[in-house]
Amino acid sequence: MARKYSRKASADVGRAMKKRKAGTLKSGRSGRKVKSRKQAIAIGLSEARAKGKKVPKKAKKRKVSKKKKAKKSKR
Repeated sequence: MARKYSRKASADVGRAMKKRKAGTLKSGRSGRKVKSRKQAIAIGLSEARAKGKKVPKKAKKRKVSKKKKAKKSKR
C-alpha cells in the first residue's frame, strides 16, 4: 500500500509538533500560541501543501440532512 503522506511532509508535521512543544508555534493571522495537538498537525500539513509536497486534500465537511438536524435539536 502506498504512503498517504510523503516523508518530507511527515518531517514538516514533526517540525510543527516540536515547535508546539517548545511553545513557539503560532497560528494564522492572530499569532496566538497553538496549544492543541490537532491544530499543530493541521498547521504542519498545510505548510507541506503550500510547499507542494504529497499530502491528501483537506477533508470536506459533510452536510447533515434536515431530518437529522431536527432530531438533534429535539434532544
